[in-house]
Amino acid sequence: MWKGAPAGFLLAVLAFAALSAPVASTQQPTLMPQTSNTTADLIAVSPVDENVVWAAGTNSTFVVTTDGGKSWRSGVIPEAEAEDIQFRDVQGVSSQVAYLLSIGNLTGDFRIYKTTDGGASWTLQFENQLANAFYDCFAFWTPTSGIAHSDSVNGVFPDLRTTDGMSWQSIANNMPPALPGEASFSSSGTCVATQGTGNAWIATGVSSIARILATTDGGNTWAAYDTPLHSSPTAGGFSVAFRDASNGILGGGDLAPVDVDTVAQTAVSHDGGQTWQLTNRPPLNYAIFCLAYLSNTTGFGGQRRDRQNQAKQGGTDYSRTVVATADIGGAAWTPDEGTTWYPLKGVTGYWGVAFANPQNGWMVGVNGTILKVSFP
Repeated sequence: MWKGAPAGFLLAVLAFAALSAPVASTQQPTLMPQTSNTTADLIAVSPVDENVVWAAGTNSTFVVTTDGGKSWRSGVIPEAEAEDIQFRDVQGVSSQVAYLLSIGNLTGDFRIYKTTDGGASWTLQFENQLANAFYDCFAFWTPTSGIAHSDSVNGVFPDLRTTDGMSWQSIANNMPPALPGEASFSSSGTCVATQGTGNAWIATGVSSIARILATTDGGNTWAAYDTPLHSSPTAGGFSVAFRDASNGILGGGDLAPVDVDTVAQTAVSHDGGQTWQLTNRPPLNYAIFCLAYLSNTTGFGGQRRDRQNQAKQGGTDYSRTVVATADIGGAAWTPDEGTTWYPLKGVTGYWGVAFANPQNGWMVGVNGTILKVSFP
């Protein structure tokens, strides 16, 4: 969703949840600006590991680093640039392999590209032909298996799946029926989250209920679960993240709120997304756009380490730390999945956030801005 965003109306949300043993550290993270070598707005970010990170955004622009952000290389896809296409999601696989998901003004502008040579060239894998489809986000279980999610069309979610990293097939017949007008928010590519070998969760809103669509078998079958987040044509669940098969967090809010309590909201689940409980309200003045745990929930890197181990550092257990950012509404983090919140002072204008581990995270935002985020 957000047909006319982000260059003027995108929001971003970060979520940082940290827990130490036995008491979570409340020390603020270190924020280090980095030079992206682009002035395009950067919307989504995907760390492969602590060295390799991909990001992408407007003006058909992508950036990549192989040295932890000390230097970034920017590039564009010429055919996409000529058609004024922007990238809402990116999935890094290695320094050479990555995927991009695009949107635009035309039906065929919703595309999936892949590079296998570090961005020197890109192959078009999917080009939408379905009128009114709006592909918001994608997520992967492995470097060659993943799903892409669209707003509903005539009561059906025309979602896609790849099992070979090359071709994409419709799984619309597998999806649960959509509520009237049900849709998702792109949320820097975080309206869908994957975990393990076949778990996935999709956040929705816009209709009468904000829901989570969930699968445990790689997209063959799905269930739909209600959440307590406010839902309306401008509200719902925006961003979802899971740290394991059972425990996750959902962020959202309302782009045009009439109630301060619905501006920004988060809820947590401890049963794989079947039930959700509202947390304390984060100190944000805009809807949450992107949530991220401090463990690497999206990177592959060829040497992917256990996520729980990634979330532990220096004797501190950061497995429940979540950061939330809301573009002009600021950013905040919680060490305990929403019970306690702390603002990230002075941080505004950031849309996407993701981590390789607690000391190596990245926020991306307006005018090519990048912050490296390091927890102690």
